[in-house]
Amino acid sequence: MTILNGLKILDFCSLLPGPLATMMFADLGAEVIHIESNRRVDLMRIMPPYDEEKESYIHQHLNRSKKSLQLNLKSEEGIEIVKKLVKDYDIIIEGFRPGVMKRLGIDYDTLREINPRLIYCAITGYGQTGPYATRPGHDNNYLSVGGVLNHSRLKDKKPVAMGIQIADIAGGTMHAAIGILAAALHREKSGEGKFIDVSMTDAMFAMNALYGTQYLGSGRPPQPEEEILNGGTFYDYYRTKDGRYFSVGSLEPQFRKLLCEALEIPELIDSTFNDSSYTQQRFKEAVTDAFCTKTFDQWLEIFNEDFHGCVEPVLTFDEACNHPQIQARNMLVDVKKSDGSTQRQIGTALKISGVEPTYQYVGAKMGAHTEEILKTYGYNQKEIEKLKANGVLI
Repeated sequence: MTILNGLKILDFCSLLPGPLATMMFADLGAEVIHIESNRRVDLMRIMPPYDEEKESYIHQHLNRSKKSLQLNLKSEEGIEIVKKLVKDYDIIIEGFRPGVMKRLGIDYDTLREINPRLIYCAITGYGQTGPYATRPGHDNNYLSVGGVLNHSRLKDKKPVAMGIQIADIAGGTMHAAIGILAAALHREKSGEGKFIDVSMTDAMFAMNALYGTQYLGSGRPPQPEEEILNGGTFYDYYRTKDGRYFSVGSLEPQFRKLLCEALEIPELIDSTFNDSSYTQQRFKEAVTDAFCTKTFDQWLEIFNEDFHGCVEPVLTFDEACNHPQIQARNMLVDVKKSDGSTQRQIGTALKISGVEPTYQYVGAKMGAHTEEILKTYGYNQKEIEKLKANGVLI
């Protein structure tokens, strides 16, 4: 069973937010056509490392199970092809700056005249309106403007460049996916399509659900390393004797008791995060000192699978791949390549009863499905060759 069978999506996106969203849809059975051009090559296609065929592993992951249509969107014939597709592929997701799709002649207002059921999702850094609407940006910019980074750093230290793209994924990918599915549900009831304006900065601002709410209610803005969950309490990361780290999240009394017993500091069992800053600091120093007495492997033996006190090792990615929980949840999958071999990739995190994800093939070579798609829509080989000669299929 494929739960999103029937959803047909045109993906005009590059980079990370949109392609990851459409990959999630493809994993669950949606039909996705990735429209691209070699005049504006997606950076994910050329980002190393590469396989033996000089294809980017990142591209092959983000674009798995999608068909690739190579198209010149600055040609009239290319736009006509899009308009034909929109009659069937009635969900569009794009990541251009505001105004670009309108200039091309394939914006929401134009295309919904062809298909009133069209769902059109635009992912941008700052949204379709406001003084920053056309401003360029990247993940760390949206985290900055959204008020996330300042209270996410240590005191007197600069913000840390994240190992994952939080604004792109949590802000762009996830909000786009939720918006599209909400619009699809609305369309089932009403027959009406919708335009979805996803701003990654809006999303980051909205994710200040704890400390933003605190400020709006009390007037006290969150400060670096002073809040319950940003290092202001013992909820933090601790260095071992050999320079590795453990995460400690033992906030509840029962978990704090287990932590204190494991660290052999039973005299601090009754400390809480509501205590004075002096008591909190004393507790944190005791936890810090305790972790420095043993190596990473020694602590692994103590905080083993039988320990239930919210303490976990900070793993490298290769260690995470071999973690029994990751393995048990089928988070690593083998996806077919064009030569019949397979490539190891990250699987979907969505587990739905009775639904098996559809990992059809790794991201295709650019334009691999162009002729197949055009023939489906009535173009014969002679017409396709003419489109190639006229620079439409590039």
